Parts: sequence; structure tokens; C-alpha cells
Amino acid sequence: MKYPYSEVEKRWQSYWEDNKIYKTDLKKTDNKLYCLVMFIYPSGAKLHIGHWYNYGPTDSWARYKKLKGFNVFEPIGYDAFGLPAENYAIKTGIHPYDSTMKNIKDIRVMLKNMGNMYDWDSELMTCVPEYYKWNQWLFLQLYKKGLAYRKNAPVNWCPSCQTVLANEQVLSDGTCERCGSTVIHKNLTQWFFKITEYAEELLSGLEKINWPEKTKLMQRNWIGKSTGTEVKFKIEGHDEEMTVFTTRPDTLFGVTYVVLAPEQPLVEKITKAEYIEKVNQYKDSIKSLSEIDRTSTTKEKTGVPTGAYAINPVNGDRVPIWIADYVLGTYGTGCVMAVPGHDERDFEFAKKFSLPIHKVILEPGTKEDDELKEAYTEAGTMVNSGEFTGTYSEEGIDKITDYLESKGIGKRKVNYRLRDWLISRQRYWGTPIPIIHCPKCGEVPVDEANLPVELPYEVEFKPSGQSPLTTNPEFMNVKCPRCGEDAKRDPDTMDTFVDSSWYYFRYLDPHKKEMMFNTELADSWTPVDMYVGGAEHATMHLLYARFIHKFIRDLGLTKSDEPFSTLIHQGTITNQGAKMSKSRGNVVNPDIFIEKYGADVFRIYLMFMGPYEMGGDWSDAGIVGVDRFVQRSYDIFTRYENITKTKQAPEKFDISALCEEEKSVYRKINQTITKFDEEINNFRFNTAVASLMELINELSKNLEKCRAELQSYTLQRFVMLLAPIAPHLGEECWKLLGMEESIFAGQKWFDVDKDALTVDKVTIAVQVNGKLRAKIEVPNNSEEAFVKDVVFNDPSVNKHTDGKAVVKEIYVKNKIYNIVVK
Repeated sequence: MKYPYSEVEKRWQSYWEDNKIYKTDLKKTDNKLYCLVMFIYPSGAKLHIGHWYNYGPTDSWARYKKLKGFNVFEPIGYDAFGLPAENYAIKTGIHPYDSTMKNIKDIRVMLKNMGNMYDWDSELMTCVPEYYKWNQWLFLQLYKKGLAYRKNAPVNWCPSCQTVLANEQVLSDGTCERCGSTVIHKNLTQWFFKITEYAEELLSGLEKINWPEKTKLMQRNWIGKSTGTEVKFKIEGHDEEMTVFTTRPDTLFGVTYVVLAPEQPLVEKITKAEYIEKVNQYKDSIKSLSEIDRTSTTKEKTGVPTGAYAINPVNGDRVPIWIADYVLGTYGTGCVMAVPGHDERDFEFAKKFSLPIHKVILEPGTKEDDELKEAYTEAGTMVNSGEFTGTYSEEGIDKITDYLESKGIGKRKVNYRLRDWLISRQRYWGTPIPIIHCPKCGEVPVDEANLPVELPYEVEFKPSGQSPLTTNPEFMNVKCPRCGEDAKRDPDTMDTFVDSSWYYFRYLDPHKKEMMFNTELADSWTPVDMYVGGAEHATMHLLYARFIHKFIRDLGLTKSDEPFSTLIHQGTITNQGAKMSKSRGNVVNPDIFIEKYGADVFRIYLMFMGPYEMGGDWSDAGIVGVDRFVQRSYDIFTRYENITKTKQAPEKFDISALCEEEKSVYRKINQTITKFDEEINNFRFNTAVASLMELINELSKNLEKCRAELQSYTLQRFVMLLAPIAPHLGEECWKLLGMEESIFAGQKWFDVDKDALTVDKVTIAVQVNGKLRAKIEVPNNSEEAFVKDVVFNDPSVNKHTDGKAVVKEIYVKNKIYNIVVK
């Protein structure tokens, strides 16, 4: 009988929902396990294959853990704010709220049809006031602590999306991650969260979490810790000083020019009149360059002089001040000292613009008057360095810094590449910022009692460079809470990464009214034990969530230091070797295959395609093989219907009392439990599935030759392994065996009989002159003399050894017997 997947899947989905099989008792914290996937962005009305690949296998892991007796909490929700819904509104006229809510309704049905064991009582969405009220509350707590602030700063601006982008949202080629447009830079007054306050803890905390090393390395590089020295340079003819940061103070005597970022405020103050025009032209010419472009080591060096001079604090040298795009105003002080003799970039710049090059570090084996053909960047002996001449450069770092500190012209300093998180967005579909701007009182935070500041429905969506909220006067025009005068609300909304920075807390009690989240449950259930999602979030969501978690901890709302204990990234599913896209015409629509084969077959095939973290290439033929496996499995259970009601299986069998076919089945089921357990526990789904395919071959060959008690024993264990990867099929087969309750209603995992893991006989490969000539079966752990006797009595071996001299014999116990003849 063919497996009736459509009828079976609908029936079990209804049963699970009606009986709340997946409702987690959060009060029971013994053996608790919080398993979470990155929640879905409902920009489209369908689940694509990437959602399936993230959600299906992770749910199989969670189900496996549930069967092993863990109290698993697996919630789902919707990251519902964001740019695509607003762009869709601009294009179609359909309001973002309406399109998003419709998409959520459709996606909810699809998620249920997938058969995942989500606790639907914990479902949440970020676009409702019940949720985003707490984004606003979080903002106000950051504001009170000085960690939310507003400043005029150069920002990344997408002219197509008409909004600001965080550094993390600009791709390496300088384009917008959303629309692909070239990002430009402009100065705007924006809101920032001071993530830099937590830079050191974000760095050290990486040692405490079980995350992929590549992701941790990306965060380390993004945070970019540098230990060095700040040095003050006086500016000739000006009261201002410029401060530079360097990791090589030992080269300070070799400074021959200094460079300012074009956007550094000092530039306007110090540029000589005759240089102003060229300086302004240069500043205009680099506006469209991304930070990646500007700091590229392969890009041709550009820059212009300001006409001003700085004074080297250690030797009094007068050095010219230039501006160049490779110096960034947002990193360090925006001022860099240039030592062309000992820095490759400075050397290229000096050569191009004919600036002096001084040698102050002598390379071992060279002379002081040897010409520098290239920058020498390693350690050596300090020369031309005043009283420090003759000092080894690595010692000179500390000695020069001590000197600068004693004179009050420098100090030790730790710098980070990490910038503060820019959260202002000039768009509608996001959380309103809870600040009122009063001409008299300035920035005034909305009183917490008046939260949420609700997003108005009536706005104009046409991109203008200003927030659509400005088109709703009823929303914008308010009275100042302090003085009562006319004032205006902040027109911007928050970056949607704020929504996803703490959502895992909210799942525990998603409708709680008086608090951001249930702190008692949070202490018991967080950090999340297993978090699964895309690697593309390494320096955005995953970094922001760590920052916000630590801030929430410092508010006293949670005791843990990190949000996610273990992190796993799924790979990408390709088609014909290429990434799926509509333009290539190679998109796989899950609905077509689910209609044809069922959700379980589709899920198993995704898991079978390849290593989970690498993904795999789609094959229509491959899914046919998985369907065959499912049909064979179902067929076996239909042939042994209600066997558990007639034959009670013991906990284990005496192997010596079993016939050969029974031994083979008994050993195989116990070996498979061991293999499956190890593989699925480590997210190696493809090999876990492969072990069940091997098992079905053994059962098809020998199960009918076994006594009924062993048949019952084997099939109960087989369905236990089948259920996590094919939940509907697992339930149906469990019921066929004669079981009354859901297989997922409680712990159902069977222990392995370790005695069955030992083998009586092994197969030895026999090679003659490197070629396989025979396979012989001998008792396990046989000694060489016994095996030799069997080998040389085998006709297939004799055929290749008779009449020849045996030169060498090598025996590897239980594996191979090698013979070399002449």
C-alpha cells in the first residue's frame, strides 16, 4: 500500500494542535532545552527553500532531543518590520501593515504544514504595539545611561532606499545590501547606540560561547582591537592640537607628514586660503566611495595638501598636513601620522607625492645609509631617533610611550575598529523613536507611562529623503512634556535589528504587559541553548544581540552574559551548481514537491543532500530516492500492524540464543541507534539519514526471518529513529505498531544494548600485489597465523600466488591481509 502522505500529514497536524502536544511547560526547568531558529521575515507570502532548510532540520534535532527526554522549547515568530514591505507599498499602494499581516497569516499555515513542533502559544510578531513598546522602553533605558545619543555625523546613505544604512548594511563593493545601489556619504543628525562601550566584553565573551570559529573571527575583526599610543601634535599657527593613534611609537622620529580624514572638522579650520578650492574639490570627489574602497590597500593613493604644518613632538620637525581618503573620520581620531620609511601605504603615498622618507629602524644586516627600496615594517634597531638611537625597536615602543606620558604629550591607548550602532532610519515601517524635540527644552524623552508611541496608519510613502512620518501632522505635532509648548516628535524609526536583538526573551511570555519580558523565566531558560541561522548575520544581528543582552543584564533583568550558547549556520541550497534566483530560472518551489511527495519526504531530502553547514545541490532525481525510502519504511510497518499488542518485546535479547539472521537484525538496529544518535546530535543529518537507509536494507532482507518479539523490538526502535526526521510518518508508524499516544508525548528513546555492538565475525580484504583478490570471513580479532591459513586455502588467492615466491605479508587485524609475490 502506498503511503497516503496527504491524509496522514493533515490528520497528525490537527492532532498535535488539538492536543497541544508541543506546548512547553516552562515551569519545568529540569533538562530544559531552548532551541531557536532566526525568526522569519514575512516580506513574501511563501516559504522558500532557504526557510525550509533552516527550519526543517533544526526541528528534527529538537524532536530528537524531545524523544531523549529534554523539555524542549521551540517557538516561532515574525521579524515583521522592515524596508521590503514599505517598498512594496510604494510600488503597489498596499499598506505595509496590511501586506505584512496577510503574509503572516499565509506563512503561519505553511509553517504548520511543515510539521514543526512549534509552541504556537508563544508566537510573536514585532510590528504590533504590544512588542515594539518594549523597543521604545529599551531605547529610553539606553538614553538614561548615556548609551543612546544623537549627533551629526557622516553616514551611509542609499539614494534608492532613501535612508541611512549602518556600516554593516553596506556590502564590500560599496552597495546597499537591500537594493544594490551605490551608497554615498552625507552628514546627518542621527541616533546611535553606544555599542563601543561594550567592545572589550564583546571581544572577551567570544571565548565563552560555542560558535563557529569563522563567525567568532569575523566578530573579532569587526571589533578590531588595537593597543597603542596616542600622540599630540601641535599645529603651526593654531591653538588646536591634533591627536594621532599609533601602534608604532618607536617610529615617531620618522614622521615626515601627517594625514587627516577629509571629513575631520580640523580640515576647515587649518586649511590655508590658497588650498581651500583643491581641498573642497577633493572632498567632493570621494563622497561616493565606500569605507571599503577608501581603505583598500590596492587602490591608487590620492590626497591633497592643506598648506598647514604640524610639529613633531619628539624632534620639533615641521611636517606638512595632508588630507587623504584612506583615513576615516569615524575611526580613531581621524588623524594619522605618516612614517613612509616603515609603513607600506605611507611609502607609496610619499613616493607618489615626493614627500621625504626617513629611516629610523635599521633592518638587521643592512647599513644606515643604504637606500630604502621599500618600507621596512619589521623590528630592528632604532636609528636617527635622538636619545633612543641604538634601542631595539620593540623596547622602544614602551620607552617612547613613557617619554610622551612624562611630557604630557601622549598616553597609552586601546582603540577599537567597532563604531557605534547607527539606528535612525528615514522610513515608516519600524519602531517610532520615543523622543520629542522642543525648541525650548531640546530633546525630551517620552514618559514611560505614555508608551507605546504608536505608528500611525495614515502616511505618504513616496521616498523624499525624509521620514514618511513627517506627512502625518497629528502624529508629529505634540506638546512638550516639560514646558507645554509646541513641539515635534522625532520623525525617524529604529533599525529593525533592534527588534531582533532581544526577541528570544519575549517568546517566554509574549503577551506580558507590565514588563519587557518575564525575568523569572528568562533566568531559567536563557541563554538559548541552540540557535540556528545564516552566517550572513555575523557582524549585524549576532553582534547587536550580544550587546543588547549585556545591557539588559546590566539593568538587572537577566543573569546570563550571552544570548546564544551554541550557534550553528546552515549552508545554501543551490540548483545546477548556482545560487537560486528568479533571473536564472532555477528557483525550486517547495510547494510543488510537497504536493507530490509530502512534507516529510521534502524535509528528509534536504537533510540528505549534504553536510548541513555546507548545503547541497538540488536534484529532482534525488528526492525520488528519498520517497522510495519512505514508501519502503511505511510498507514494513503495515505488514506488522498492532504487533506490540500481541508480542511484548524484552528490553534486550541474549545474542547467543538468536539465529544468524536474528543476530544480524539485532546488531544492526543497535548499531544504527548508536550511529544515528551521534550524527543527529551533531547536526550531521545526511549521515543520520544514510544510517536509516542501511537499516531498511537489513530489515527488508532479514526481519521476516526473526521471531515476533524481535520484530516488535526492532520496529519500535526503528520508528523512534524515523520520527525526528519524518514526524508525520513517525506518528503513523507508531500508531500502526499498536501504540495509543503520540510518540512525541513523552520520552521514547531506547537505550542501546552494548553487547550487540560487538561483532562475532569480520570480513578481511585480501590483496595480492595491491589488487583485491578475495574477501574472507574470520572470527573477530583473529591472530595472523589463523588468518594466514584461511587466506592460503582460498582458491581465489591461490590462483594468483601458486608457483610464485611470496616476498612479503602484512596483516592489519580485522581489516586487510596484504601479499606481495614475485
